Amino acid sequence: MRGWSFPIGRFLGVDVRIHTFFLLILGLSISYASMTGSTGGRGFALWLLLLLAVVVREVARAIGAAWFGLELRSVLLLPVGGLMSYASTEATEKASTPEMQKRMAVIGPTVNIGFGLLLAAITLTIAPEVSLFERPWTSPLHLLRAAVWMNILLGVVNLLPASPLDGGRVFRGEFAKTKGVMKSTRAAAGLGQFIAIALIVAGLLVPNMWLVMIGAFLMIGAHMEDQGLLLQTDVDAVRMRDVMLTQFSMLSASDTLEDALQRSVHTLQDVFPVVRGANLVGAVSRQSIVDALQTDGNGYVQGVMTRSFQTAQPDDSLVKTLRRIMAGQGAQMVPVLEGDRIVGIITPQNLALSMGMLNQRRKLRQTE
Repeated sequence: MRGWSFPIGRFLGVDVRIHTFFLLILGLSISYASMTGSTGGRGFALWLLLLLAVVVREVARAIGAAWFGLELRSVLLLPVGGLMSYASTEATEKASTPEMQKRMAVIGPTVNIGFGLLLAAITLTIAPEVSLFERPWTSPLHLLRAAVWMNILLGVVNLLPASPLDGGRVFRGEFAKTKGVMKSTRAAAGLGQFIAIALIVAGLLVPNMWLVMIGAFLMIGAHMEDQGLLLQTDVDAVRMRDVMLTQFSMLSASDTLEDALQRSVHTLQDVFPVVRGANLVGAVSRQSIVDALQTDGNGYVQGVMTRSFQTAQPDDSLVKTLRRIMAGQGAQMVPVLEGDRIVGIITPQNLALSMGMLNQRRKLRQTE
């Protein structure tokens, strides 16, 4: 889902991205304006009103997340609302609980409907000649009326039990209590596809272009959720500090191989950071030390160490770091640096164990 979006900025420490589906809607808005005898500028204004409705909703949800102690990492703006990702595994776990999903699900629809009613009151005050119930409700010819109904429709639609809408998240959480996460996700995605078709048909009959567009996007979103591609997983929120080894041994570049092998006897590490003074200069594995001793006899660690390595910072995303490493030549160890100081390491051996322990901790918290 992230691959079909682009960044628009960072606000109060939260990365904000917008889905490229908005660009398709922009083209359709301008085309719709031309078909109705209006101008391209009014079509663009109609598109901005939809974006405004989504932004109003997501700002309210971000405030709600802060109120509930959920630290945000990023928000992806979609035509039906937005998807939030969180800055820690604790926040992700807390946000995924049925109770928290219910609380967050109420915010978006309430704010959109309330904002729409506020706009309706303002419109009736400053322009009483505007008929808010005259069709079409969302038209570039009547932007005030469109602003009112876009917010109300967005709020009402999000109450439907279809993923990835607010109602769909609540439905999935309640269904998961008895049927499990996998079955609940499948059920929510299937129901989402059914509702998407109903919205498309309703939009064609009314007619209402926005219902058609919302239905089309729901169809895509339901399919992606069914494939497990839409929502953030617990792994996405894991930081390097969550899984790094903080008790580890280091070798000096001037250590002899025999001394290094002797020190490796007293640790379960297979790979060691190599330093010269306080500076990290390489990495060496236990097997490399043994092979060098068997082949060339005793020497120095700097002669067999790997000088090409990638580092990470404690707050870096584990998933992003691993993707970056795998895109290169891979690595036996990833040193985690805080400034110039090594504060932890990640190895394939400890990563599997650490992730398993994180999963066990999550399960224990859910049963409390």
